[in-house]
Amino acid sequence: MEDNTKQPLIADASLYNGQPTDTGSSCPSARLTSCTPSISGDVKDGVSVRNALVEKRQWFVLRVSYGRIIKAKAFVEAKGFECYVPMRYKEVKKHDKKRIITEPLFPSFLFVHVTAEQVETLIHDSKVVTNESRALLSYYFDHTIHRQDNPYCNPPLTIQNEAMNNFIRLTSIKNPHVIPITSETIMYKLGNEVVVTEGEFIGIHGRVARIAGQQRVVVELLDGYLVATAYIPKEAMKNCITSQKNN
Repeated sequence: MEDNTKQPLIADASLYNGQPTDTGSSCPSARLTSCTPSISGDVKDGVSVRNALVEKRQWFVLRVSYGRIIKAKAFVEAKGFECYVPMRYKEVKKHDKKRIITEPLFPSFLFVHVTAEQVETLIHDSKVVTNESRALLSYYFDHTIHRQDNPYCNPPLTIQNEAMNNFIRLTSIKNPHVIPITSETIMYKLGNEVVVTEGEFIGIHGRVARIAGQQRVVVELLDGYLVATAYIPKEAMKNCITSQKNN
């Protein structure tokens, strides 16, 4: 049983993706933007009140009704909130010329960096459903845990900052060999936890797997939704110990 009452976890930073349009030869980069405002006179007892509010922001995973991911992104940004649409870069050939285009990696999901109160406003804003038979946005629930105040209900799914940053870094790389996969695609157990140490994927954390005949590093953000890098040689990665997920 799902409940759209908020019970999220805390995350505290953000990154932003480029536009989901034909990029030609250019590539929108993911820009690291600080979510902590500069220190000003708005301080009480040595603690910035504005900073305290910022710390409540979290990465929420929201479902988007079919075919309206661009509208959903524009709606959230018009409200002044930060959001992220992971893009897939595809190489296409037209008139004997190759070019890179982009398309949503997960067309049904929008990642928003807001407080619990703000996400409630987005979900229930009347402008989302006015003259429409279906809601634009809805919660994606975390089915691995239950609400503390109601053991029969699941809380909205939130993503930890570290995992989100890693995911955004990978999905912002302009490489058509970065592909979305599902757990069913991998017919064997994923390998060791590694970090890429060389090349354009440097710094990406994930697990080693062999996909389409190539050794790649796989990043999983949602249960069953994974993204794989292009081919990574063994000498360009090293084993690492990752902190336990506590979403």
